[in-house]
Amino acid sequence: MAQDSDQHPTLVSSYAALALQFTVHAINRCPDVASSRKHIDAALERVAAQVAASRQFIGEQLKLVVLPEYFLTSYPLGESIAAWRQRACIDPGGREYERLGRIARDSGVYLSGNLYETDPNFPELYFQTSFIIDDAGDAILRYRRLISMYGPTPHDVLDRYLDVYGADSLFPVAATPLGRLAAVASEEILFPEVSRALVLNGAELICHSSSEIASPAVTPKHAAKLARAYENHVYIVSANTAGIAGIDLPNESVDRGSKVVDYAGRVLAEAASGESMAAYADIHIDALRDYRRRPGLFNVLARQRLDLFSRIYSDDAVYPANSLLDDDGKVIEPERAHFMDTQRRVIQALMERGVI
Repeated sequence: MAQDSDQHPTLVSSYAALALQFTVHAINRCPDVASSRKHIDAALERVAAQVAASRQFIGEQLKLVVLPEYFLTSYPLGESIAAWRQRACIDPGGREYERLGRIARDSGVYLSGNLYETDPNFPELYFQTSFIIDDAGDAILRYRRLISMYGPTPHDVLDRYLDVYGADSLFPVAATPLGRLAAVASEEILFPEVSRALVLNGAELICHSSSEIASPAVTPKHAAKLARAYENHVYIVSANTAGIAGIDLPNESVDRGSKVVDYAGRVLAEAASGESMAAYADIHIDALRDYRRRPGLFNVLARQRLDLFSRIYSDDAVYPANSLLDDDGKVIEPERAHFMDTQRRVIQALMERGVI
């Protein structure tokens, strides 16, 4: 989980970032592990072709490409934890990451995306992971999704996870020539604490891989992206899927709306429906840094008084940590029902406390 240790790389004064809107082809109906893996390989080749073509169209100023959530596989639909681990999850040192590294290197871009990966320290589980690969092809950041409805997270095994990786692994930020980069997964854009923690660790641009309902009306995630960008004075490059093929959900339900949002909460570019490279815009990290350093009413990041909220957050936990550790601290491989059952208990506890 190591991050780039160089805190002062030479800054690229201006570059383009792209939220690549990409159709996800689900593996759920693949009959076996071998066919699932072939499906993943085919997705990687489509990524390679679209990244290369997008860079050729936009030009050499394109330095960062963000891919949608679970772009290689789609999401589990009732498969057990063990079955999904076998069919859909990537080895952190495996050939799929090597292929993604070559894609980034061949096109001369930083590449971010989101997928499911195994962890040898937690062989009973998998984690949904957002990654950033640099233009030399090296993985410089892994962010494991911390808030999920139906899948295991580091928070579910928090004590063990901290023993293995340390507290710095939870909200990683990579110092790069493109600025200090971080990643947020999917629905986590709705939880302001996640983005705030990354920004307080130095993040200047957040890569947001998503697969979300898009609508002409303002959706919760659309509103959240603008809010997170403004309240933290951070760029957000948010890539949505161009639909998910191969499942019963109507394909275009999770299509359109990939966007680039600047540090004042302004949408700089946004894609319509279908596979698209239209959501790209220029990034100026030096301008962001200047904005953050100006005293005044509109610098809301510098006006935060976080100590006011420390007792509320520390004394009144909502969703419990370590729900997948037994009394002896051993990891439990959960049934899918575990996550909904845990939330039901949380709701009951909130009712008993008079919160809801």
